[in-house]
Amino acid sequence: MKRVATYLLALTLSVLMLPSASWAALITDLVAERAEQEFGPALPPSGQFVVHLADGLPKDGQYIQEFWIDKDSGQFIANVVTNFGDVTRVWGLAVLSVPIPVVNRRVQPDEILLPRDIEMIDMAWARVHAFAITEYEELVGMQVRRMLSPGRPVHHQSVSPPVIVSRGDRVTIELQHGPLQLTAAGKAISDAHLGQEVRVVNLSSNKTITAIAKGDGLVEAQF
Repeated sequence: MKRVATYLLALTLSVLMLPSASWAALITDLVAERAEQEFGPALPPSGQFVVHLADGLPKDGQYIQEFWIDKDSGQFIANVVTNFGDVTRVWGLAVLSVPIPVVNRRVQPDEILLPRDIEMIDMAWARVHAFAITEYEELVGMQVRRMLSPGRPVHHQSVSPPVIVSRGDRVTIELQHGPLQLTAAGKAISDAHLGQEVRVVNLSSNKTITAIAKGDGLVEAQF
């Protein structure tokens, strides 16, 4: 009886020591984690890897033993330890993507971008130029300087804050000094967006002054 009990105990221990499928992780997740480590500080804050394994390769594994990746193309090779302790080689593509705002229609110069004109999409980081706008808030309300095509990254040079004072506009010049506030009629001789300097002719004195665009038709004279 003792011999049977000893045998059953040994059998139970051997079963418990077998690799369990529950320990397995998706190889795509393991690859994404290692790819993030390889990129380190160069990884964009909102970047994530979309991993595609070559056909016919196993889907699960315990951990990655060795890993190589081409950061430009995203092609990778990895040695993965399987659930049974074997090492198998896998390969594929790990594409680094980031969410960026794009326009959903063709937008002409001078149009103001409204929330309905913009949507967020995931795009391969390799397609995102260094000068591309990556935040939704940086695009809403901007005025278009160059025609924008739908689904493409928008560069900072292609948009600007809306022009609220245009060359030739009649404006009200406001001068405030302590409790004293004066106004005069003027004419803008340059364009300006909110908070930008603008050159204005005082129509009373016929002198050119520098002012700050404060709103539609309103500028604040500078001393």
